[in-house]
Amino acid sequence: MKRLQRLSSAIALAAMMATTAGPAFTGPAQAATLSGGFDVGPGGFQGNFNPLAATGGFTWLSIYFEPLVAYDEKLEKVVGQLASSYEVSSDQLTYTFKLADAKWHDGKPFTAKDAKFTIELAKNAKTGSVLAARLNAVSSVEAEDDKTLVIKLSAPSASLMDALTKVMMLAEHALSQIPADQLAKNTWWSTSPIGTGPFKFSKYVTDQYVELVANTDYRGGKPALEKIINRYFANPAAAIAALRAGEIQFTYVDSNDLNAFNNNQDFRVIEGNSFVVNYLGFNHDSPIWKDVRVRQAVMHAINRDAIIQSLYGGAAKAANCAYIADQVVPKGIENYVYDPEKAKQLLKEADWDEINGNKPITLLTYYTTPLAANVMAAVQAMLAQVGINVTPRAVDTPTYNSIVLNPTPDVAQFQMVYAGLQNGPDPGSINVGLNEKQIPPAGPNVARVRMPVLTAALDAALGETDAAKRDARYQEVCKVMNKDLPWGPLWVAKRYGVASSKLKDFVWTPAPGGGPYQAHPEKWTIAD
Repeated sequence: MKRLQRLSSAIALAAMMATTAGPAFTGPAQAATLSGGFDVGPGGFQGNFNPLAATGGFTWLSIYFEPLVAYDEKLEKVVGQLASSYEVSSDQLTYTFKLADAKWHDGKPFTAKDAKFTIELAKNAKTGSVLAARLNAVSSVEAEDDKTLVIKLSAPSASLMDALTKVMMLAEHALSQIPADQLAKNTWWSTSPIGTGPFKFSKYVTDQYVELVANTDYRGGKPALEKIINRYFANPAAAIAALRAGEIQFTYVDSNDLNAFNNNQDFRVIEGNSFVVNYLGFNHDSPIWKDVRVRQAVMHAINRDAIIQSLYGGAAKAANCAYIADQVVPKGIENYVYDPEKAKQLLKEADWDEINGNKPITLLTYYTTPLAANVMAAVQAMLAQVGINVTPRAVDTPTYNSIVLNPTPDVAQFQMVYAGLQNGPDPGSINVGLNEKQIPPAGPNVARVRMPVLTAALDAALGETDAAKRDARYQEVCKVMNKDLPWGPLWVAKRYGVASSKLKDFVWTPAPGGGPYQAHPEKWTIAD
């Protein structure tokens, strides 16, 4: 029985985007109330209340919803949330979970039937679930009794536990009467959701804030705070202004915002690995990217080191596949050094003038921060120098998803994307973005990558349950990515949050998608 734990200087780097303040805030302010910008930045998902559809925002969602398992705050191991222990069969096809004693916010008990109901919803793409592709190996889910859940797999999957950290448990009695295809847009999520977490949903003031109140019956004890408020902001600059003014006590910040807080005793800067690889995704349904020499030219045209130093302040590391961790990056792979002349030669060899020439290429992204705008402007300028004309377009996350996840997409809207995908803590996380079996609507392979060798390498790695052999499997994935360039990998950046020094026992980790991880919000306090 295992116990669960948890630019070159010759190229101008674009001017900072103008920022605007968010809506006027009229919510309550009390000593026992923590206000924060929990959905500011790339780990957030402002306006989303549905964990089945969440590609981010778990820092906030996990304050009132809980998964069976989560990562610990250091993102080093999986720990128990609503599961207290688990067993794995010798053939690694059966997982048996023992569940903790917990209650829903309406007082009804949380049972294995709720867990079975939730996982089946998460597996059903009709619900709008973004998790379905990650649960493909699950063949059945059964509630043996109120406190015992059994998950059976069709094939061993070393990434099952990582996938389950994103599956927030949902109440069968509250949602079972809603048809699966109507669930995603149901108003329940933003009006009366119930979870099992230390705080309960109170209200949502459209485009302004969400308020939670303490769950006095929480199994971990009555929370120290009375309320937690998630303020919405137009951009990080507005959130930073609110933090400095004392209106909120926490927000995400970009690396180039740190000078305002470093060596300031009124604030605590929190730093960590994003575990997210930023990349240029070549839409493989567009004929302009078919020749690998064109994709190689893109890589050689971009001075990644200059962008990292000038825009990220050195707080990122160049990536030449989906990974930067030493154990999964093989020696001797191509580094794609900045070489615009080589890029021009590769384009000439590929007959780029015949393929596309100077026709504009839409570069779509959901990153809307000033830093991201500067990165996009730098990439645009660098590619223009070698004869590739990209036009950046930044949209909000729901708009981005509606474009790239459309089963019959308009390729012209996203011939290229600037995006990020989780590459850890479990390296199998990138599978859904690269495996040809995960092309929408089956999964989120938004670049429509169809590379059998890559898919085979990913499948082999996902099926490798011997820890001693897994790293070698992922090195093979890295080799294929590096050679065939399904994406143009850029870097893995550090991420930062800033908290008021008044906050005590406050845990925030720059986890991919915001988590979930073991943050113990019931212990958070704030000084008067």
